[in-house]
Amino acid sequence: MSTSWEAWRAASTIIGRGGVTVAAYDVGPVDGPPYTFLHGYPSASIDIAAVAARLPDHRMLAVDFPGFGASPKAPGMELSIHRAADAVEALWADRSVASTLVVAHDYGVSVAQELLARCAEGTQPVELTAVVWMNGGLYPDIHRPTLGQELLLDPEQGAALAAAMDEEMFAGGIAGTWGTRVPLDAEAVHAMWCSMDESGGAHLMHELLHYLADRRTHADRWRSALETSDLPIEFVWGDLDPVSGAHMIARVEERIPTAAVHRLPDVGHWPPLEAPDEVAAAIRRLC
Repeated sequence: MSTSWEAWRAASTIIGRGGVTVAAYDVGPVDGPPYTFLHGYPSASIDIAAVAARLPDHRMLAVDFPGFGASPKAPGMELSIHRAADAVEALWADRSVASTLVVAHDYGVSVAQELLARCAEGTQPVELTAVVWMNGGLYPDIHRPTLGQELLLDPEQGAALAAAMDEEMFAGGIAGTWGTRVPLDAEAVHAMWCSMDESGGAHLMHELLHYLADRRTHADRWRSALETSDLPIEFVWGDLDPVSGAHMIARVEERIPTAAVHRLPDVGHWPPLEAPDEVAAAIRRLC
């Protein structure tokens, strides 16, 4: 049974540091091997719940990025990948984290790339020990937004579509990115919707797509951070993802031929939900 949004949200703590306020999660033994989960759009940190359940001896750290999940939400609030990276650093400072594995998915891969860039610049105080990458737009020139995302990005109708968003429309968008290994998990999608709709957040879905423009703006910086990092990395990747699937991981294999790549031919955009065993195994290998 999937974790409910209500149960997951109840485990959060609101933290505020460095001008950023977000919902933070710290699950598992405080002295366990730590990993930090960076979640995707249009969801929240709850996506890691099934993976965390398979790693009871590990410490899972996460935030709901600004504008997502149980974090504060408001129209016109400052939203950027850099702001999301600041939120992760605020979590680490709040919990006195000295080193951590990073586990990144979708929106979160850009946050991870920015954190790697800060490491390369010597401005990241926390030691990143390794990264597990899951489906996301590592290379924005070949990222393929869904029809729903394209409509939300339309300056003439995006806000109206977000205002009209309901759970049925939302679930239809998720279904289009799901693979064939397991049936669509209706409970997980409902939890995802609840996380987005928390505090009226569904009406901000068009604003939360800021990250697509961020990726284009910072493409060179984040590509370099990914390709020049000497950290151990593994890719757990769903080939059937129409947004960032087989075509995206093929670019990774071309650009980083030494990378450990685990392609999942029957999995779509959501490895932490569709293939939690494989994701947990990658975390165990690196953490």
